[in-house]
Amino acid sequence: PRLARTVQQCLQRAGPGPQPALLEFAPGPGILTQTLLDAGIRVVALESNLAYLPKLQSLEKSLDGQLKVIYGDFFRLDPLVTGALKPPAVCSEKLFETMGVAAVPWRADVPLRIFGIMPHILERNRLWRLLFGLYECNSLYKYGRVELNLFISEREYMVLTAKPGQTWAYQALTVLTQIGCEIELLHMEPWSSFATSSKNGGLAIPKSKRLPNDHLCLVRLTPQENLFTGGLKPTNASTFIFMVKQCLAKPKSRLSDRLNSWSLDNGGKLLKALEIPKNAIMRDLYPEDYRRLFEALQNSSMFTETWFYEELENIRTIN
Repeated sequence: PRLARTVQQCLQRAGPGPQPALLEFAPGPGILTQTLLDAGIRVVALESNLAYLPKLQSLEKSLDGQLKVIYGDFFRLDPLVTGALKPPAVCSEKLFETMGVAAVPWRADVPLRIFGIMPHILERNRLWRLLFGLYECNSLYKYGRVELNLFISEREYMVLTAKPGQTWAYQALTVLTQIGCEIELLHMEPWSSFATSSKNGGLAIPKSKRLPNDHLCLVRLTPQENLFTGGLKPTNASTFIFMVKQCLAKPKSRLSDRLNSWSLDNGGKLLKALEIPKNAIMRDLYPEDYRRLFEALQNSSMFTETWFYEELENIRTIN
């Protein structure tokens, strides 16, 4: 009950007029779905487990349009395949058309909220996929600044909100999420509140050696309205992602050494112009430093002639 009240308070929008639609993924038995409905929120439930569909569909029939149940897998949204999609894979265009959600300009208000519990398996990979979609304005983000309300592990929350210099926590995912999104911690709940039993009867909590992981964290990720200003655009955002990943692959290395590896003979002048110390190491740079560095490199004609872009295409193909 306490968790249910918290979810209601976090997702209930104040103000006159109807609440915006909310897409809930993997609702399972519908416990949190009912909580959302009780809060007066209109919900579209995307469920891929056939065992849960009958109960959700029965709940849908008992309501007057407040709940719509769709068979589909949120994490198989717009897969990179040719031909017709086979359920539970889902096409975002058809999904949003069914929901009655239209695309809006990036700087407009949030067109849709998404709510769900991130699966423990491949949690980091799923966060990365959402991040690529955000920066490239693909899939969900073709429709505008879609807001994510996710229960994620405390370990991953610590990574998303880490500060420069924090060993093990400050990573490429940190930098890109902080630049791309406003991050709000809405609630922290002990793992024991969730049905996560393992085969031996204990709690199936993801292991974490270096970071605390005693809670699930309800985190709101709202894309920044001013993300695509200056030199950063959806068309070159994948290059920016690759640059950050390359820089933080060796967090203790110096930025000047990385610039030299990119065949930049004016690296010293570039750092001076950006007011970045010449001996700065990767994990000591703030997220905004990486953005300023990228925008400066975009204006460097020599940089565009290096092997950097060939390497980027290789990585994109693998991804």
